[in-house]
Amino acid sequence: MGNPVAWFEIYVDEMARAQKFYETVLDVKLEKINDPTDSGLQMLSFPFTMEEYGAAGALAKMDGMNAGGNSTLVYFSCEDCSVEESRVESAGGTVHQTKTSIGEYGYVSLAVDTEGNMFGLHSQH
Repeated sequence: MGNPVAWFEIYVDEMARAQKFYETVLDVKLEKINDPTDSGLQMLSFPFTMEEYGAAGALAKMDGMNAGGNSTLVYFSCEDCSVEESRVESAGGTVHQTKTSIGEYGYVSLAVDTEGNMFGLHSQH
């Protein structure tokens, strides 16, 4: 068995606002992808490579799937999560928990995006 997570989707209400938030906080460029089976689904993929550790995912907007209030937490990998955490509020989100040690497993920060979704930032330092 490989890694337990194969893909993730963060549902949003306003794609442009969410795209700007994640591109600002994570300092990445999201790319449009299409689901050939559902023309009503909008998706923007986070950068990924199939050759490295971790799961790939996207922002998603679809009728009937509202943002926020979910019970799944996605952690984005960082060199030092305090760097990305420092961008959250200026990008329109809120910091829920500042950088906190999780012992030998590194550090985490928790934040809420512009759509009401909580997400995590993880780093070893």
